[in-house]
Amino acid sequence: MADFEIVKKNKMTIVGIECRTSNDPNACPVDIPKLRDRFTKENIFQKIPNKISHDIFGLYCEYEKDHTKPFTYLIGCPVNSTDGISPELTIKMIPEARYALFKAIGEHPKTLIETWMKVWQLQLKRSFTYDFEIYGSPFKNNPPQVDLYIAIHQ
Repeated sequence: MADFEIVKKNKMTIVGIECRTSNDPNACPVDIPKLRDRFTKENIFQKIPNKISHDIFGLYCEYEKDHTKPFTYLIGCPVNSTDGISPELTIKMIPEARYALFKAIGEHPKTLIETWMKVWQLQLKRSFTYDFEIYGSPFKNNPPQVDLYIAIHQ
């Protein structure tokens, strides 16, 4: 079973590009890599002003109901201001919340997918508001690490 800890995160603003998808085998496994490729090819990271770190977020939000229904996925960065944000970019404001924090350590994306599978099997009281993955400095470690935050009810 997946080990996790309960943490509180302050409100954040994430800026990036988004798509609408679902966990259907013909959607998410195609849509998210395509969006990540666009993020890289169009050098979106450099187009985001006011970044507070070099972390890249994979944000899951606007769930229609739960993980079995469509949701919005955004890849972007945390910022301390929305001044100067290009209209081509999307801004998401994440309120302060409690999260179950999982650490996907090892071969990417294999361990991240395995971690998500475990999350779906757990009896967490998820809020289905804002879940996110952080690809930061730990991801550059060997083995790679992605921190997965699952929003839970207070």
